[in-house]
Amino acid sequence: MKTKDIVYVALFAALTAVLGLFPPITLPVTGVPVTAQSLGPMLAGAILGARRGGLSIVLFLVLVAVGLPLLSGGRGGFGVMIGVTGGFMFGWAISAFVIGLLIEKFWNRLNVFNAALSIAFGGIVVLYAIGNAWVAVMAEISYWQATVGAAPFLIGDAIKVAIATAACLAVRRAYPLISKAG
Repeated sequence: MKTKDIVYVALFAALTAVLGLFPPITLPVTGVPVTAQSLGPMLAGAILGARRGGLSIVLFLVLVAVGLPLLSGGRGGFGVMIGVTGGFMFGWAISAFVIGLLIEKFWNRLNVFNAALSIAFGGIVVLYAIGNAWVAVMAEISYWQATVGAAPFLIGDAIKVAIATAACLAVRRAYPLISKAG
């Protein structure tokens, strides 16, 4: 891994940490608090690609596991990671990797549709599959109940997909960091 790759990995781990500083926005219709932090894995995968994007989130998770209060609300530590919603945090690394893989696959013909679909698949479908399964096991409820309980968060995640798509395409035009032509 080159020095610039290490810098990008660290930069997006830091970006994910900074997104945890934004206070949650409560959606008026559902009353669900939406945090900006899950935008970090979407941006990491979409801008850095699979390997570097996934590694940046793994680095972030290691820092959280050793106790740094980098999660939204100033939380941190391994105990938080193995709690009921811990599956979503572990899913972030896989999500960033999947998003990066898809963006790399569509790189030569990347447009708004391909980028949004890639980010939505990795950042919502893959993430929720992992996170909801974890919630179901930890809370001793059915997978269906966990999925229904997570549904109100889809509104905020759709907004994050739009932001990540715009950022991905802007960075691709101005300073592309993904060079794979898959």
